[in-house]
Amino acid sequence: MNQIMKKTLRFLLAFLIAFILMLVVRATGITLYTVSDTGLEPVLAAGDHVMVNRWSYGLKVGGKNGLFDYGRIIRQPVGRGDLVALENPQNPSEVLICRCTALPGDSVSHEGQTFIVPSLKDCADADYYWMESVGKSGLRALGFIAEEYIIGRVFMVAYSKDPQKPLWQGWCTDRLFLPL
Repeated sequence: MNQIMKKTLRFLLAFLIAFILMLVVRATGITLYTVSDTGLEPVLAAGDHVMVNRWSYGLKVGGKNGLFDYGRIIRQPVGRGDLVALENPQNPSEVLICRCTALPGDSVSHEGQTFIVPSLKDCADADYYWMESVGKSGLRALGFIAEEYIIGRVFMVAYSKDPQKPLWQGWCTDRLFLPL
């Protein structure tokens, strides 16, 4: 083999390894999601691209559509007040960003009624968390969310861009790598 062929193969191998490593980190480490609405302003704004730690509550394995039953590696409970990324139970391809306001076993008052957040200790099928967001339009309660829908904790705004503006405009430099 000549020298150019060796360099090309070396480059392609390095590129392939970097690509595989990026996929592994994205699947098991940190994922980037875009905030599409204003439900958590002023903390998060539409157009924020947030970083989610997939290990914060334990790495999720399996689930309803997976090969294995749902489980978490090195499980940690969700904390009250945590910003959480979760799969929408009605549309699993959609990711929601919200705040956890009640833990399993807590009581919640909503629209004049009081509820107890279900937990495994109370013979529920899973631990549940009460999720909601607060925006300009007021409180938006998502309600009880089973632990298996939770992806991880939102910990940083990586960058922010106004989705209504062209590519070269609308960048918010004051929100670049903003810790939450």
